[in-house]
Amino acid sequence: MKLYAFIFMGEYAPEHHVEWDYAGQRTSIFTVGSFEEAKPLVKKLYEDGYGCLELCGAFSREMCDELMEMTDRNMAIGAVTHNPVLDPAFDRFFAG
Repeated sequence: MKLYAFIFMGEYAPEHHVEWDYAGQRTSIFTVGSFEEAKPLVKKLYEDGYGCLELCGAFSREMCDELMEMTDRNMAIGAVTHNPVLDPAFDRFFAG
């Protein structure tokens, strides 16, 4: 079974987690409150055999690079991005 995960980082409790299996793939969604909480989670996901990880836009490029190195570049890690023209809309949403 392929294992795929997504991590949201923000004002979340780390125990928030949902997963489902479909068509030979397990999809898991996790939440963390900080990058420091994300690091041991990513390490565990890698050790548990997750092959692909997507990170929300709260993760900086440097954070993504650090996680990539933690997994010896063996886990496919991507990050959500957006067009910078939408920065004001994101700022409004996350400010409140």
